[in-house]
Amino acid sequence: MQALRQALQEWYQNHQRDLPWRHTQDPYFIWLSEIILQQTRVDQGLPYYLKFTNAFPSVQLLANASQQEVLNLWQGLGYYSRGRNLHATAQQVTSDFNGVFPESYEGLLKLKGVGPYTAAAIASFAYNLPHAVLDGNVFRVLSRYFGVDLAINSTEGKRVFEALASELLDDNHPALHNQAIMEFGALQCKPVSPNCAICPVQESCMALLTNKVAQLPFKIKKVKVRKRFFVYHLVKNEQNRLAFSRRGPKDIWEGLFEFPLTEFDSLEAIEHYLKNEQIIGSKFQHVLTHQKIEAYFVVSSPKKWPLSNYQMLGLEDIEDHPIPRLIDKFLNAHSGELF
Repeated sequence: MQALRQALQEWYQNHQRDLPWRHTQDPYFIWLSEIILQQTRVDQGLPYYLKFTNAFPSVQLLANASQQEVLNLWQGLGYYSRGRNLHATAQQVTSDFNGVFPESYEGLLKLKGVGPYTAAAIASFAYNLPHAVLDGNVFRVLSRYFGVDLAINSTEGKRVFEALASELLDDNHPALHNQAIMEFGALQCKPVSPNCAICPVQESCMALLTNKVAQLPFKIKKVKVRKRFFVYHLVKNEQNRLAFSRRGPKDIWEGLFEFPLTEFDSLEAIEHYLKNEQIIGSKFQHVLTHQKIEAYFVVSSPKKWPLSNYQMLGLEDIEDHPIPRLIDKFLNAHSGELF
């Protein structure tokens, strides 16, 4: 364990990326970076981190913002529940903890949207507490190096990897260790085509020695993809503004704005409906983790969709209203035909 620990830290000292959240021990900025980077690559998440820290340099300012302001900045990152949880957690820290993040792993777990990984990251990076992080990068390093042939999302797999991560942790330098193993997984022990020839631990990596690098780690596949069929209605008023409504709770894109929507339960039903409609553009497809959406955009009359029921927005207004990526792609392709 000590040899691997040392090799990871030495590698990190020579290869670490210069990222802004590594220059602070402020738990607010560390928490913000961790939430933004969940299911998001660093190069994609970095501009969002900078936007949020510029707009909200303190947790109190983020808490006092409206949800719409927060979702406007979040737009394009996807998984909008994370954006809503981000806002709710800032309000929780401000109201329940007087604007100060809990200084213990157990206290951090009480925050909305903060699970074991995020709590361990904040605890170690902000407070240098000995809690091992276990994200996708760490799973990959541990699985390959120790040759653990267990699904990382199985009960037994999680137990084994948690024990390995804790045993490997450098209790004297937990922040350095956690950053090192995460960065090693992100840059060196990559998911696809890692450069094992220049790996500092190649001689003791079980996956390399047994020719299993491409097979490890692995997950049990459980995801069932739901297919959905949307028709969005483009309804204009005399001022050349389009009707929008805000999506409600308990479905995708909660709190975001979209055109009036009709959803169909089958491909046959939507194709039958579209025979009598004026379609703008072609079919748009949008893939989420558990859903695949097929959407069409049609011109509709205010007689079918009374404008008093909707918020009328011009092209300049849309910038101040968070919209799903699907709507954004359509507008980028066809706004010239609409406004």
